[in-house]
Amino acid sequence: MTRLYIIEGLPCSGKSSTARFVADTLTAQGKTVRYIDEGTGDHPADYEFHAYVDGKVIPLNTVPPEELNACLPCKIYDGLPWETEAPLMLDKWQQFVFEANADTVYVFNCVLLQNPMCETMMRFNMTEAESAAHIRQIAEIIAPLEPTVIYLHNDDIEESVCRASAERPGWLDAVISYHTDGGYGKSVGASGFDGYISCLRERQAREERILSALPVRAVTLANPQQDWPAARNRLLQLL
Repeated sequence: MTRLYIIEGLPCSGKSSTARFVADTLTAQGKTVRYIDEGTGDHPADYEFHAYVDGKVIPLNTVPPEELNACLPCKIYDGLPWETEAPLMLDKWQQFVFEANADTVYVFNCVLLQNPMCETMMRFNMTEAESAAHIRQIAEIIAPLEPTVIYLHNDDIEESVCRASAERPGWLDAVISYHTDGGYGKSVGASGFDGYISCLRERQAREERILSALPVRAVTLANPQQDWPAARNRLLQLL
């Protein structure tokens, strides 16, 4: 029985809505569910908003404001070298599996593909094979939970991003900069909005190829944001 559902896909593909629907459906079936959205800062399998200082993992929300700037260069995402970051992330996954409640079904918004790909591909410009090797290690760690990955494929990335950016002031400029200024973006000469979209297209292609080779149950929903009733019915059959 699946004890871990992970919803994956590009930004603006509908991950949060889909993950919430999965969690609500499982709860209605009488299951004990723990739903974790991205960006919570308190993730059981991820180190969002944490730094690694003097051999210790420190939640940044516990750091006094006057000391925060000194910790940012050691932020686990964005600051650490890969050879330091990767073991920390794998250890976090192992800790989660060890501590997972046997009577609870977990629903995660991303973290299996999105977060590792943003680091390995977008930040460090690693090859697809290198990204795949790291993600496979995670998949092997979570195997005891019999995970199911639901991937939201998006054929109209540009339109989805434009729609979401109208609802998120300042978000688009930040993500464009992150992608075009990172290792992969620089390697392909990505620039501006078009460069950002190009980066996302390549990331989606790589993620789908990597997912197809992982030892996990995987289901792809095509363009759920365009036909939610059809996607909803597919999810209900899956769950």
